[in-house]
Amino acid sequence: MVQISRAEPAGRSPGRIVSARHGRRVRLWTGLALVVGCLPALTVALVPVRDRLALASVLLLYLLLVVLIAVAGGVLPAVVAALGSVLLANFYFTTPYHTFAVQQRDSIIALLVFVIVAVTVSVTVDLATSRRIAAARSRSEAEVLARLTSEPVTDDSLGAVLEEVRGTFGMTSVALIERRAEGDRVAARAGPALRGHPVLSVAARDDLLLIAEGPELFAEDRKLLTRLAGAAARAWEDQQLAGEAAQARQLAEVDKLRAALLAAVGHDLRTPLSGIKAAVSSLRQEDVAWSRDEQRELLATIEESADRLDDLIANLLAMSRLQAGALSVDARPVLLDEVVGKALVGVPPDAVTVDVPDDLPLVLADAGLLERVIANLVDNARRYSPDAVRVNASPAGGAVRINVVDSGPGVPAVDFDRMFTPFQRLGDNPADGGVGLGLAIARGFTDAMAGTLTPAPTPGGGLTMTITLPVAP
Repeated sequence: MVQISRAEPAGRSPGRIVSARHGRRVRLWTGLALVVGCLPALTVALVPVRDRLALASVLLLYLLLVVLIAVAGGVLPAVVAALGSVLLANFYFTTPYHTFAVQQRDSIIALLVFVIVAVTVSVTVDLATSRRIAAARSRSEAEVLARLTSEPVTDDSLGAVLEEVRGTFGMTSVALIERRAEGDRVAARAGPALRGHPVLSVAARDDLLLIAEGPELFAEDRKLLTRLAGAAARAWEDQQLAGEAAQARQLAEVDKLRAALLAAVGHDLRTPLSGIKAAVSSLRQEDVAWSRDEQRELLATIEESADRLDDLIANLLAMSRLQAGALSVDARPVLLDEVVGKALVGVPPDAVTVDVPDDLPLVLADAGLLERVIANLVDNARRYSPDAVRVNASPAGGAVRINVVDSGPGVPAVDFDRMFTPFQRLGDNPADGGVGLGLAIARGFTDAMAGTLTPAPTPGGGLTMTITLPVAP
């Protein structure tokens, strides 16, 4: 059901189209102000020269003022101005002065004709002005509707339409209600929460209702509101379609990711499993007497294949967490030498050289994620480096830099961004070169810890990966 709250009304924002009630009220008060201000002023200006002006000239000047009042204020102020002009002309400009008596017959005829002409002209001018205002209003309405229907669909399209309605008609709150079998639901709202006292309700569609709280509206305002309700319904439908399209694209990306995953890990999962199965099958052969060295070799094959399989599954799980946005980071001060030591467990001592001083400042990082980042970078470097991989760290202002340096063939600078793409292998890598997740996970984890991972060429050949992490406060 619609949630009702006792919210205070918000300030009304000016709209592009002035409502009919507001426009009529402004014209009326403008016309009456002109009557009160201009009639006495014109009379005061003419009285000193009345002996040199004919009554017809005075009445023509009053008629000009009546026409101007009719244009600005409408027919009612113009009629008031016409009657006031007759009385002022009679009192100040017909003999005897300062009385309402008229001595000359021509003056009586002139005053009567003036009243008839003034009222007729006032009505004519008011009709012409009303038609001009109506035409301008229709043009403005058409421009508003055209703009609302031509703008591209965004997440704020429906809110923009409702805000347009609210500002145009000076409403306190405007909402689009979606009718459901289980109860009505506010699909979108402009302004404060509804208070349960709508002044109008317009059907935008069979299952959509536009309601507004604020001042009452005239008939022509309701016509425009009906059109805007249709625009709100179209915006709502477009947003629904856009959401469905976005969901379809997301599903397509998931399918694409799944296909890439299956294509990438198919061989890499089978390789260690095949090694484990072959070694276990060999050990279980009762008709073969394996020597102790052969048994150790087969067990080492099982252990190595299991480690590769464990690393592969860990990377796949880590990438799924990154893709789903479900990665949790527990950043706290950590000792860098301890994290590097844990990350290199299982790496042959002759495959890596470490230079991480134990007096480095603490870094603000998630120890588990940082360990995985370093392990992935070292594993990637070992695949391509003929020499031992170098891991060193040094302070750099308010941060600490960890470098993983290899002396392999390196990567062209144009491919720096591409090599962090999931399932991406650059060059003709061997079949056991991994599924292309290590660098993607390393950058994703580093970004999650508010650090940076940047590649650079190694002097003399190779690739240097630099992790920059902030110093813990």
